[in-house]
Parts: sequence; structure tokens; C-alpha cells
Amino acid sequence: MTGTIVFDPLLPWLAIGALAALGLFGVTLALWRGLRGWAWRLLAVTVLAAALAQPSFQQENRAPLSDIVLMVVDQSASQKLADRAGLTEDTATTLEARLADRPNTEVRRINVGDSADDAGTQLMSALSEALAEEPRGRVAGILLLSDGRLHDLERAPDLPAPLHLLLTGKESDWDRRLIVKNAPAFAILGEPVTLTLSVQDDGAAPNERETTIDISVDGAPAQTFAMPIGRDVELPITLPHGGMNVIQFSVPEADGELTDRNNTSLVQINGVRDRLRVLLVSGEPHAGGRTWRNLLKSDSSVDLVHFTILRPPEKQDGVPVNELSLIAFPTRELFLDKIEDFDLIIFDRYKRRGILPAIYLDNVRNYVEQGGAVLINAGPDFATAQSLYRSPLGEVIPGAPTARVVEEAYRPTITDLGDKHPVTAGMLNQDTWGRWLRQIDIAASDDAEVLMTGVDERPLLMLDRVGEGRVALIASDQAWLWSRGYEGGGPQLELLRRLAHWMMKEPELEEETLFAEATGQTMRIIRRTLEDSVGAVTITHPDGTTEEIELEETAPGRFEATFTGPEIGLYRLAEGDKEAVIGLGPAAPKEFEETIATSEILDPVIASMRGGAPRLEDGIPALRNVGEGRPAAGRGWIGITPRNAFETVDVTQTPLLPAWLVLLLASVVILAGWLREGRN
Repeated sequence: MTGTIVFDPLLPWLAIGALAALGLFGVTLALWRGLRGWAWRLLAVTVLAAALAQPSFQQENRAPLSDIVLMVVDQSASQKLADRAGLTEDTATTLEARLADRPNTEVRRINVGDSADDAGTQLMSALSEALAEEPRGRVAGILLLSDGRLHDLERAPDLPAPLHLLLTGKESDWDRRLIVKNAPAFAILGEPVTLTLSVQDDGAAPNERETTIDISVDGAPAQTFAMPIGRDVELPITLPHGGMNVIQFSVPEADGELTDRNNTSLVQINGVRDRLRVLLVSGEPHAGGRTWRNLLKSDSSVDLVHFTILRPPEKQDGVPVNELSLIAFPTRELFLDKIEDFDLIIFDRYKRRGILPAIYLDNVRNYVEQGGAVLINAGPDFATAQSLYRSPLGEVIPGAPTARVVEEAYRPTITDLGDKHPVTAGMLNQDTWGRWLRQIDIAASDDAEVLMTGVDERPLLMLDRVGEGRVALIASDQAWLWSRGYEGGGPQLELLRRLAHWMMKEPELEEETLFAEATGQTMRIIRRTLEDSVGAVTITHPDGTTEEIELEETAPGRFEATFTGPEIGLYRLAEGDKEAVIGLGPAAPKEFEETIATSEILDPVIASMRGGAPRLEDGIPALRNVGEGRPAAGRGWIGITPRNAFETVDVTQTPLLPAWLVLLLASVVILAGWLREGRN
């Protein structure tokens, strides 16, 4: 029970002050004129002013509130190293019991585990949320059981009480970690990318200068190299293939180090082509020639060399060669010296006219067998004796002309095989495509993959693999009608883009492939095939254990499944003769980037309220009461500041000057003043 004097004025304070000033003026005037009742006048003014202020005696009935101690327990991955987890739990149990034995004290325990998105230990975020739920005036202390390795210091709240870090870990701990710097997400094929590697020893590490490092690409057998400790090493790497390249670096575990979880690093780099170098040879000018050129030139990633044969050898017009403004066709340079520089060669309605000797076309055939790509857009000349099929290049062309040209309108149709093949899969709304007006009758070879058909289901688009290279044949020169919007047009750009990427062996356009896409710890396994079914995928975990998972068909030729990996690391996938590797999560999570226990990160926050950071290996510190603003930690003890908080149960107010007393006093003093002055 406490009591205080409070005022509840009947008028605004400004009005009371004005009236009091007016009364004092009258008293001063009476004193100046020598009236003997001035003192009684002053007393009357005082009584009336006090009555207007209406003073009261206020009594509060208060109930004391308990002090609250917040105990934040770090249960992140780094706290599971060595004996930290057991030490932390034993300390938390002991402190909870000690605090429960203290009078007028409550404990709020907050357990903080690993963040879901590898954001590290979020201790300050958890503390901020806990303080937001508790009255700050009751918080007497904050105990933080942790190794001090937190990753959200910028979210540290304004503390209402001392913060103490009870530090796990030992002074003798040491750890070796592998660091990979400046690893890009993309790299250009054929150009080296430089990674910076570093091996660092932290804590009470032995004096070693060198170790070894193993480097493996896509799960292949690792190569071992010597690696200095404590020094950056630049490593140039050239990606072996397009698509995702998974590179694993690892150093062996040393005796006595805290953990080997940060001895391995996975780097996943997507290999992309810088430029696509295309040679387009047009046999003669025609309506679709410009469409091909515009299509290829519109892609900024394509370097196009285009030649159109405007003056064949049989043309005899008597114009001297030195007066022609045409550029001579550099056949030897293109088809002998520079042919390997091109990623794709396109023959658009080309026919043999003696411009390209048989030896040059034979060299094109060798170029295909050694990994090159050739696309033939056939026109009517393909069905004649001057057809490319009648040259050495005919050995790799996936279809033979029957010498018949079908002049009939038809709508291109995707075959059952085309529904599965990535070049044409998923191209919907075929009924809305515009018609083509001509088709070359082709007898597809046994090895050819027919993806589209035309008149009477004749082969229209054929693909084939020859040696290390690939060949495509379009049995019509009418594709340009789609780009002009004839009868609604069609997906010419998408079709040719996919076709070019398949011929360039881009991984996303392979018809027989196994790959996976990772999101956190979950991967989506995708098996693409031209077969009607596939077997189960065998998954090899980072620890060597295996399990099988069945795939479900989600689209023609596409089978998928979802798998969540129980641990972070490199997973190997196998189905039949197809294999793939993928990394789930970082090989060295944020929790294991640095593992040596330290108070340096939290020292500024601890010092703001004069807290402490004792090591638990020296024993659990005692608890003491300390005054606010006083040092809150010492040798073997930590302090808690009692808050003496309370709750007001009820409030009563008793006026100091009842109305009758005010009236009586005012009347008495006024009458006394009148009598005093009247006798004079």
C-alpha cells in the first residue's frame, strides 16, 4: 500500500494561475495602501486557489510481480559437435533448477535450432521475438547458452537487462576448413574459369604447413594434389561439357580436428556456349532464304556466315570477273581450313553445281562423324540428280529421295515418337498450324528418327546420329510460311531453336538422359527417354548407402519423381546406363563455416549491459543479484538485476479539502479581513 498527493483541478491550470495572479494583485494593492487586512486577503486567495486545484490523497494497492529470466539455448548444428550438446543441456537443466529456487523468479526457455534456409544460427532473432512477448520491466537477465557462432547480430535488440553468454566449446578445440571463393554460377565452355581455394586452420591447431586436396568432376575418380595451409591458391578450370558440372573439392580429416563437415565443398557450375557459329549456304535465292537469315541474325548469341550462290559456274553472261561486285565463294577456306570452327552447317536448297567438289563434301561428312552438325533444308532440287544425297554427304543423310516432289497443301503433324522427343515434345495446338504447300518424298533410313510427317504420313523431319555428330533433314522448303503467318503460321522459331540445340548436344535437349533439379534438400529426378517405360532410379547417398525410387510418367517420354535427401552432400543417380550426380545443399553449411567457440561476435552486445561470457568448461557460474547499472559478471559468477515490478490492484483518492471545509475557511478569513480593516 502506497500513498501520494495528486491534483485534479476544477479549471485548467492556466485559468487557476490567472485567478491567483489577480488575487495577488489585490493583495499587493492592499499592502501598498497600508490596509491591515492584507494578510487575511492573501490567506483567502491561497485557500480559494487550493480549492480550485483540488488536491487529493491517492492510495494504491500493489501486488508484486515476479522477475523473468530468459534462457536462450542454442541447439544448432555446430552445437552438436564434440560434447557441446550434452554440456549445454546439463547446464540448462541446472540453471533452470537454480532459478526456480530463487524467490519471485520465473524462467522462460527458448530453444533455437537450425534455420530452414541455411541462414545459420538466428539467436538474436529468437531473442527479439521473446522480448516482444514479455514485459520489458520484468526481465531481470538473459542467459545465452551457445558457442557464440551466430549469424544475425544485426538483429540484436535493445536489452532491458544484462546478457550473459555461457560459452560451450574448449580452448583446446581446433578445426580445418576448406574455402572456395568466387565460384560462378555460369561459365563459358572452352574458356577457363579461375576458382580460389584456401585451407585454413582455426583454434589451437597443430603447426602444419601442407595437406592434400582431392578434386572430382561429376563423380569421376578424384585426382589428388598437394595443398598449402593458410594460403590462397588459384585453380583454373575448363568445364568438360555443357549443362550442370558438379565439382567436388575435399581435404582429408586430420587427427583431433573438431569436424570434417567443412573439409568438403561442392561447386555446381552451368556450362554455356558463348557463341553459336553457323555457316548457312543457300543454293539459290528463294522466299525462305531471307527467313532463315533473319531468324539466325535475330539471335544475338549466333555468329552467322551466310553465302548465297548467285552466279553458278554454268551461268555465261560475258561479264568479266573483275567487274563483278559479288564475293567469290571461299570454298577451300570454309570447307577445308575453317570447317572445324563452325558449330552448325546448314544447306538451304543446295544442289551440286560443281562449286563444292566431292572432296569438300567428303570433308563435311568427316566433320559430322567427328562431332559436327549438319542441317539440310531440302527443296525440289533434292529430288534430282544434282541432289546432295548423290554426293559423299549422302552417307550421313537420314533419308533417300524418291525423285518425287509432292505439290499439295498439308499440315505438319508430330509423330508418336515426336511426342516423346525433346525437339518436338510439348508443341501443342497442331490443329491451328498453317499448312505447307510442298514436300519432297523421302524414304527414311532405318536409323532415322522421324519426328514430323506431312502428306500421307510421309517423313517430314528426320534426325540421325552419325559417329560423334548429328544430322537433321527437313523434307520441305516451306517452313518460312509459318514465319509469314500463312493460315495462322506456326512455331517455326521454337522448332528451329530446339533443333539447333539438339544438334549442338545441349543437355536439356537430349532424348535419352537422366538429371535432377535441386531445391534445398529436395531434388526432382527427371528421366527422359523414347522408350515406353523406365526402371527404378538407384540413389547413392553421400555416406554410400543406396535406395531405389520409382518414376512416374508425367508426359510422353518424361518420367519424374521427387526425393528429399536426409543429409547434405553429393548424391549419385543411376538408371540403366544413364548416370547423374547432384549436390543437395552446400557441402559446408553456414553452421560449419567457422566452428571454434568464441565470444568476440557478441562482445559489443554483452558489454552494453556489463554482462559476462564465462566458459562452461570452467564450471557453471553462480547467480547473484546486482543493482541496475552495476557490473553484472565476475570471476565464477554472473548477475541478475531484480526489477521489483508490481501490478496495481486498485486506487482510492480522498480529497484533502472537503467542500464544506473550503467554504468555512474562505468565509472565516474573508470575515476576519473585513473586521480587521473595518476597525481602522
